[in-house]
Amino acid sequence: MRLTKLKLAGFKSFVDPTMVALPGQLVGVVGPNGCGKSNIMDAVRWVLGESKASELRGESMQDVIFNGSSNRKPVSRASVELIFDNSLGRAMGQWSQYAELSVKRVLTRSGQSDYLINNIKVRRKDITDLFLGTGLGPRAYAIIGQGMISRIIEAKPDELRVFLEEAAGVTRYKERRKETEGRLADTRENLLRVEDIRLELAGQMERLEAQAAVARQYHQLNDELTLKQQVLWVLRRNEAKAEQQRFAMEIERAGTDLEGQTAALRDIEAQLEASREAHFAASDGVHQAQSDLFAVNADVARLETEIRHQRESGVQLESRLAQLEGEQQHWQEQAERLDMDEERWRELQLVAEGRQEQAQMKLEARQERLPMAEEAQAAAQEALNQQRAEMAKVEQALQVEQTHRSHAERTLQSIAQRRDRMEQERESLADPDTSELDLKTEELAEQQERLIALQDKLGAAQGELPQLEARRRELLEEVQAAVKDVADVRARRAALEQLQDRVQSGGKVGEWLCRHGLESRTPLWKRLEVDAGWEDAVEAVLRERLNAVSLEDPAALAALVDDKPAGKLTLLLSGAAEAPAGGLLGRIRCHEPALAGVLADWLHGIDGVDSMEAALQRRASLAPGQLLVTREGHLLSRHSLTLFAPDSAEHGLLERQREIEALAAALDDKQLAVETAQARLAEVEERIAAGQSDSQNLRRRTQEQQDRIHTLQMEVMRQNQILERIRERHAQIEQAAAELAAEEEVEQERLFIADEAIAQQRENLDALHARFAGVRARLEEADRALREEREALANVEREHREAQFSLREAEGKLAEVANNRVMSQRQLQRIADDLAQCRQTRENLQVEILEPKLQEALEQRVLREQALAAQREAMENATQALRQLEEQRLKIEQGLNPMRDRVGELRLKEQAAALNVEQLTAQLLEAGANEEVLAEQAQAFAGTKASSLQSSIGSLQKAILELGAVNLAALEELESATQRKQFLDDQAEDLNTAMETLENAIRRIDKETRDLLQATYDTVNRHFGELFPTLFGGGEARLVMTGDEILDAGVQITAQPPGKKNATIHLLSGGEKALTAIALVFAMFQLNPAPFCLLDEVDAPLDDSNTERFAEMVKRMSANTQFLFISHNKIAMEMAQQLVGVTMQESGVSRIVEVDIAEALRMREQVAA
Repeated sequence: MRLTKLKLAGFKSFVDPTMVALPGQLVGVVGPNGCGKSNIMDAVRWVLGESKASELRGESMQDVIFNGSSNRKPVSRASVELIFDNSLGRAMGQWSQYAELSVKRVLTRSGQSDYLINNIKVRRKDITDLFLGTGLGPRAYAIIGQGMISRIIEAKPDELRVFLEEAAGVTRYKERRKETEGRLADTRENLLRVEDIRLELAGQMERLEAQAAVARQYHQLNDELTLKQQVLWVLRRNEAKAEQQRFAMEIERAGTDLEGQTAALRDIEAQLEASREAHFAASDGVHQAQSDLFAVNADVARLETEIRHQRESGVQLESRLAQLEGEQQHWQEQAERLDMDEERWRELQLVAEGRQEQAQMKLEARQERLPMAEEAQAAAQEALNQQRAEMAKVEQALQVEQTHRSHAERTLQSIAQRRDRMEQERESLADPDTSELDLKTEELAEQQERLIALQDKLGAAQGELPQLEARRRELLEEVQAAVKDVADVRARRAALEQLQDRVQSGGKVGEWLCRHGLESRTPLWKRLEVDAGWEDAVEAVLRERLNAVSLEDPAALAALVDDKPAGKLTLLLSGAAEAPAGGLLGRIRCHEPALAGVLADWLHGIDGVDSMEAALQRRASLAPGQLLVTREGHLLSRHSLTLFAPDSAEHGLLERQREIEALAAALDDKQLAVETAQARLAEVEERIAAGQSDSQNLRRRTQEQQDRIHTLQMEVMRQNQILERIRERHAQIEQAAAELAAEEEVEQERLFIADEAIAQQRENLDALHARFAGVRARLEEADRALREEREALANVEREHREAQFSLREAEGKLAEVANNRVMSQRQLQRIADDLAQCRQTRENLQVEILEPKLQEALEQRVLREQALAAQREAMENATQALRQLEEQRLKIEQGLNPMRDRVGELRLKEQAAALNVEQLTAQLLEAGANEEVLAEQAQAFAGTKASSLQSSIGSLQKAILELGAVNLAALEELESATQRKQFLDDQAEDLNTAMETLENAIRRIDKETRDLLQATYDTVNRHFGELFPTLFGGGEARLVMTGDEILDAGVQITAQPPGKKNATIHLLSGGEKALTAIALVFAMFQLNPAPFCLLDEVDAPLDDSNTERFAEMVKRMSANTQFLFISHNKIAMEMAQQLVGVTMQESGVSRIVEVDIAEALRMREQVAA
């Protein structure tokens, strides 16, 4: 990688853009003192990343920008660019693919410094990495400035080791080690954070494990409760099945008894049936006699009526005959009209059939002609489409040519406009006004001061946020604790209320209350206030009466007593009474007068004592019937002691109610505490939000200020670049004018070709248009013929449809005429029949014959009345016998009713048992119980009674209640926390592994560095020992380590010129020090040759003989390294292949004069020849 060009602009004394070409391996820079030669060395060091102004012989980095002279104004930016030949691909990293590399640095007065590689903005580190290990760098051994020779030789051991490391190329190892140490520190920090999280998680898991244990206990108790409840349901179902079977057997026995009595009843009923038959026979005789009498009476009445009726019927028949004759004439006329209609519609039917046949023939003819017309039209349409396609092609070609012509015209117009614009631009180009630049510079300084003030405010605003965050975390923990307390109290209260509601619902008693509309009545225990500590005493005395409900209507008692509840229940009857004070009653308060008398009755003679000792002391003085009750509920009389124990789910009603009320009050207090903590938290969060908003605002304003500063910097840079762009633009305008002239000539030629093509295409288009008119006329004729055919076909189809309609109409009318004829014939036949019947009836009227028959019937009626009297006497005797049998049957039936009731009652009980079985089965199904598994589990409860299971279930419910608030999500949270702990453990293990890997990497880097340094040290020491005698003509020199660890040890130089026994390097003269330093630098070069080497007057302390030896060595080393040296020594100048002269004809401004030595020698030889 060889340096080929050096470009400077605005850097120190090189104010004008200057390019230094470096084609050779030995380039000498010459010129008088103070002309700016060393500025070239400073420029190279600066572009390679030097950030210390003192190393560039300045007080600040702004000093590298040209600061003006007597004839020149200061400039706003400095830039230096190095051009390298990288055809061998020796550049490192992504830049190895480029054949040429450009490394550039730009600095503005605003302080903005940009690094670029191949015009791509990069970091300073990227520049350093590009030359890492090559000996190049801002302070590497390949750039030897003025006075640096003496500094090298007199450097401290640690400073001298830096040069050795650069020669060994271990700087990239040190960078890797530094990055690895950084990653190792980050890994340790991450591990500490992970350990903190693990520690916090361990405490959380400890709490969760306790909660999970409670949750598991809850699940265990709940599972056991569920199992026992289901087993209880199974036992009760089995009991219900047994009851159902028992009731079925009793039903069978009762049925047998019932059948026996029923058989006896059947015998009586058989006798009764015989008696009834006798009675029926007598009754039939009576009925027959009555019937005969009634028949005779009927005959008498009939004959009388018939005689009267026949006389009236004669008149009616004459009227009916006249009416029927009129109707007969009407229907005969209707038949004649139907004959005429039938004849007319048959003629119309014949005409319609003829019209249909003609229309069908026309339709078929038109349908045959239509396809021919369609084919002719399609052929004409196809011809027209082909003609249109040809015309479209020609029009497209014409359009293309017109597009070409338009494009050529637009291009020519654009060329003319561009030429005018360039002329206007050439005339308008002028030197920029620098007054605006000065104003922008002053504004930039003011904006930078404002930025510093904003940054100070931002730092102050951000400093308060950590304290507020800490306070917020404290308040958040307080709120969470208060919320947890509220949740615990609410859960305890909800559990107690749920238990109270479950107890109040009362099972079968609750069903009885619902059945009688009493479920909404408030139980007694809710209407009482008992002194604290006396709840058990009151419960022990009142027991199930605590659940008593009021009954306002005593009249309903009878109905309620008939339908007894499944458990004990007390009903309170209305009515107020005075309640005496004292005794246990004094421990109870109620605000309802109706309850005072009830409690007085129930608690009469019962007194409360604080302890059993006090009760025993008062036992002897108790009156008969008087009781003492302790706080624990134990009852003491004169002769007995009843110990109280909770034996039902109702136990604790009063105490639970008191606790519910206390929890409600506590819940309000804790809710208030939550709201207070939340208010404080909201206030702190508000302050945090305000602080964050202020910080955000300040950051935004700082960013805006930075943007403004950046804008100003860019504006200053832009104005500095305007002048350079003006010059470049002048050259571009001239070049563009020449290009425009050539482009205009080409476009004129294209315009001419396009005009000729357009004319040809227009001729072709005109011919096609002429042919298109004929084709279109033929298509129009074909369309007209097709349209006429379609219209004719439509007319024929319409005629065909009309003929069909007429034919169907005639056929319909004929059918209607036929139907009317049938109906007319039926009416005529009916009228004829009616006429015949009326005439026959008129002929049958014989009033004279009926009168003798009436006299005979009157005589027969007297005989029949005598027979009826005899039959009635016989029926009375049969009725007496039947009544006796009925009495016997009724007696047996009265005995059957209780037996039937018994059977019905047993069947109801059987149905109730079956209903219990169904309900329990439904409960098991609803609970999702597996019958087979449950049957196996129920074997463990063989022999256990249902009451025992119920008691066990109550104990389990109490145990679950005693667990308090249960975090059912604790198991899942614990599992999640366990997984997270496992993840953190894995992460910690990964971090430990990463730390071990990084430590191994550091050890490996140290080993490689140590081995490389040791080899470098040995090699450089050997080369140094060889070069020193070469430069001095004898003597010896070597490098000495100052420590045992080569990574930390310094390096000292021991040198003894020929004939000298000096103890230290400081005893050498200036020339000897210079030669020693040169020997050391060249020894490093032989190990790791840098791409190029800059030497700034290193030969100044040397005499001619030493200079010659120095020059010879440089020549030898130039085979591998490019040398750019500054010298005033003629001997050194003679070895240069190219001389670069630096002059300062204009005060304060350096300029370059290049001299190619080989070319100059050739010119001299040509002149001499």
